[in-house]
Amino acid sequence: MRLRTQISATFVCAIGLLNAAITQAETNQRLSFELDVMPVLTAAGCNAGACHGKQRGQNGFQLSLLGFDADFDYEAIVHQGRGRRLNPAAPEQSLLLAKAVGAVPHGGGAKLQSESERYQVIHRWIQQGMPRQSDEDPTLVSISVGPPQRVLDRNEQLPLIVEATYSDGSTRDVTGVTAYQSNEPAIVAVDDSGMMTAGELAGEASIMARYMGHIATWNTAITREGEINDRVYDRLPRWNFIDDIVWQRLQELNLRPSDAIDDATFQRRVHLDLIGRLPTPDEVREFVADENPDKRLELVDTVLERPEYADHWASKWADLLRPNPYRVGIKATLNLDAWLRKVFRENLSYDVWVQQLVTAQGSTWRNGAATFFRDRRQPEEITTAISQLFLGVRLECAKCHHHPFEVWGQDDFYGLAAYFAQVGRKGTGISPPISGGEEIVFDRSSGEVHHPLTRQVVAPRTLVKSEKTQDMDGSRRTQFAEWLVSNDNPYFARAGANRIWAELMGRGLVDPVDDLRSTNPASNEELLDALAQEFRRVRFDQKEFIRTITRSYVYQLSSVPNETNTADRRNYSRHYRRQMPAEVLLDAVCDATGVPEAFLGDSALGVPPGSRAAEAWTFRLSSQFLDAFGRPDANQDPPCERIGDSTVVQALHMMNAQHLHDKVIHKNGRALQLASSDRSTTEILNELYLSTFSRFPSEEEIQTAKPLFGENAEERQKATEDLLWSLLNSPEFLLQN
Repeated sequence: MRLRTQISATFVCAIGLLNAAITQAETNQRLSFELDVMPVLTAAGCNAGACHGKQRGQNGFQLSLLGFDADFDYEAIVHQGRGRRLNPAAPEQSLLLAKAVGAVPHGGGAKLQSESERYQVIHRWIQQGMPRQSDEDPTLVSISVGPPQRVLDRNEQLPLIVEATYSDGSTRDVTGVTAYQSNEPAIVAVDDSGMMTAGELAGEASIMARYMGHIATWNTAITREGEINDRVYDRLPRWNFIDDIVWQRLQELNLRPSDAIDDATFQRRVHLDLIGRLPTPDEVREFVADENPDKRLELVDTVLERPEYADHWASKWADLLRPNPYRVGIKATLNLDAWLRKVFRENLSYDVWVQQLVTAQGSTWRNGAATFFRDRRQPEEITTAISQLFLGVRLECAKCHHHPFEVWGQDDFYGLAAYFAQVGRKGTGISPPISGGEEIVFDRSSGEVHHPLTRQVVAPRTLVKSEKTQDMDGSRRTQFAEWLVSNDNPYFARAGANRIWAELMGRGLVDPVDDLRSTNPASNEELLDALAQEFRRVRFDQKEFIRTITRSYVYQLSSVPNETNTADRRNYSRHYRRQMPAEVLLDAVCDATGVPEAFLGDSALGVPPGSRAAEAWTFRLSSQFLDAFGRPDANQDPPCERIGDSTVVQALHMMNAQHLHDKVIHKNGRALQLASSDRSTTEILNELYLSTFSRFPSEEEIQTAKPLFGENAEERQKATEDLLWSLLNSPEFLLQN
């Protein structure tokens, strides 16, 4: 019998009304394993990864992870162990219940209380003869979370109510058997009963409610204390839609954006973000002196047309696509790298080159994109990479079980994998550590994937749930590629826009950039939607999309925080500093010192003398500097993301490495040339600061440094070298501000 009532509840001196559904289970009510028992086991954590849901179970008892396989779980509980886990004649003596309440030793401790409703549900189910779900029983369709989303006050408590909806239109309150998790516990925490507790920190939080494979989220925020006059936001420049949306968000959170940057900082930021190199001292002088009011717009256009653009952006995708040359061969790796550089040199639109990659055919010695399918040889491997890179969906978990934080299950994973079941290959194959042969990639007329549980053939199916599963004639990869970039796919444009936004702004609207899901919401969903629409509007032209972002006032905010936004890391009230990537930093050191890098040894094969680090095509290139600053490991399976955190090893390398010291004191280097010239001390300081920080030194910096320069040539040279070394070790040089 189901009763619905209205309860007046008091939480932290706040009285509110909430609608609650109370289910009164009668002793003669028929229970089922799927609808009643499995939710209890999941809520109690019995089938969690740390307990009986792990790959081989716990102490001889295994359940499917988070209850994704009801048949397996029923068999394990009712029939395995010779049926000794249950005692229908005396349910309370069943091993399943005795261990759960701690009546007999249990490694996981007590999970249930004998007087609780959860215990009684399992007890009655055993008493009724352990019934399964019948054909007449409804199936779970969805869950919803209440009350309506709103902003919370500091230290406020508010209970969540989770309601399940079934195929027959009925509903059930499942609050007590739902699992909860907050993505920001320090801002808003949630306990096992669904009670939320706001903390003292301002920020945003998303609460996930998971019930039997279904996910719902409840998003909230805690605003910063104090008030900011509305006129502050009204007066902010609005150069395009990005500014409008960000200012609205900051006003809601009571955050004031940082000031705008000066011309020199803007020039340095644009150069590092767009082409991965510092502006030269002469370029800085010319840009700062230019009085053209449109010079920032023109700078972006000019920089985007420079040849370094292709190397810089190709290297970003090479991190994700470049295979281990020991696995696929040197020539195939080189061809993939060359193909990527050609993509960005010709400014192929994002949708076009992704389609070319997904449908690549032919020789790995002639079509570099085909190397992707030489490296990933199974449909499952291809599916994992493509879904993560181009859909922003991490499907790896769904390969073996239902995704713990999303709606994806094995049907979704293998439905997508079916598109790549007919990829054929001719050639010698791979034989690590030496795989130098040529291989031909083509589409076969046969090939299927089988569901790991049912062993049935799985038909190709996209991740859009509403689309019907169907067998398709022709190339399955071509069909998938057409859907991938179409308007019917809600993921492609969002994932691509979020990735480019992260490269320019220091952090993705969704972070990590390849983990778009309801339980990891964007910090500004409206902005992400608008960026995705803009990306489609410009026909996935990456340069044009970059122009859109760099022409916003938000992009030109300073990284220096003010009193309101010091703790903000998600809403772009200021620019987020980050360390230069390894290759960019090495090239910057070479430019600042005036000494190019010399890649030596067998690993430098194919890298001509005088090449920049951004032009390197393989991770096999020997370099302690690049290794120290986080380039990917050639033996690690891509796709992978670089770790941008600074380390002690990096600091020690910058301070003590002989390699860097030799550049600073090099006979043809910038320091010695300046010291031996007839330039004044101020002119030397200007040149050093322009070559490292891309700005002129302040008057205070000049007056501080001048006493270091002595009267004789030896003291002048030592001071120049020491100052250059100090500037290279400064955060202002190492970071993209």
